[in-house]
Amino acid sequence: MKTAQLVMGWCAAAVICLSACAKEGADFEGKTGPGRGKRIVLLAGDEEYRSEEAMPQLAKILAERHGFTCKVLFTINPTNGTIDPLMQTNLPGLAALDQADLLILDLRFRELPDEQMRHFVDFVNAGKPIIGLRTSTHAFAYSRNPQSPYAKYDYQAKSWPGGFGQQVLGETWVNHHGNHGQESTRGVINEARKNHPVLKGVGEIWGPTDVYTVSHLPADADVLVYGQVLEGMRPSDKPVEGSKNNPMMPLIWCRQYVGEKGKTNRIVTTTMGAAIDLKSEGLRRVLVNACYWLLDIEDQISEKNNVETVGDYKPAYFGFGKFTPGVKPEDLEIK
Repeated sequence: MKTAQLVMGWCAAAVICLSACAKEGADFEGKTGPGRGKRIVLLAGDEEYRSEEAMPQLAKILAERHGFTCKVLFTINPTNGTIDPLMQTNLPGLAALDQADLLILDLRFRELPDEQMRHFVDFVNAGKPIIGLRTSTHAFAYSRNPQSPYAKYDYQAKSWPGGFGQQVLGETWVNHHGNHGQESTRGVINEARKNHPVLKGVGEIWGPTDVYTVSHLPADADVLVYGQVLEGMRPSDKPVEGSKNNPMMPLIWCRQYVGEKGKTNRIVTTTMGAAIDLKSEGLRRVLVNACYWLLDIEDQISEKNNVETVGDYKPAYFGFGKFTPGVKPEDLEIK
């Protein structure tokens, strides 16, 4: 019995040590550019849309092309320190948000320990800017610990209707509006907002992910781009006829959120954001422009700013069970 207890103790200690010693996130040091000195934290954690591939690529673009210093944090399997999109309850390194200037998140149905979540909530309450991608409208789901002080962030919350997604980003999870996996999305710029800084130099926006239903968008939301549902999975496909595109759903919007401490966050949200969506130059330019705009360096936005991908970017197609196992955060850094 004593031997078994000792073995169990050693194993538990090994897991704790591994979790504590594992590198927290992937770091991308800013090179020269307007973003030099600005810190961006990007959060990846979803089972379907390969945010663990999208966020490192976006960080590389922001660091290598524009000078921002970026840290990408992932949901991590604590037993081996590898990136695990199925792990809903562990996203280490969130203390980095305490020093961050901007947060970009691509999360889905996470339920983080209170000690981790505290840093996220403190960032929101500090009034700092946020970019939310795709499933971040339903970033949190509290089924294990409904008594948590952060349970109201749940996408189905009643006390704070729609939780973080609806209250902060502007929408929670409602439904697929396009036929998932069969009807792709074309971004149609709102003619009335075509001169918005976030849209400067933006051409075609297209992605194979479908348009989401948006039905709770607050009156203060400024819709920059609408999502046109296409008949198929090619950018050249025709728009679907009928009610799906009449009216079109908001696809990209900005707004302001006044937090619990009275401070105002500037927000940009898009229901695009799968790793495969980042193949679209138009979407990449929107996201880069949004970083400039939110960080008050919009005078540096140029149609000539480089938004090309860094390295050989061949993201996996969206779908469950398609992530690459055994990858550690440091494996994704530029060597």
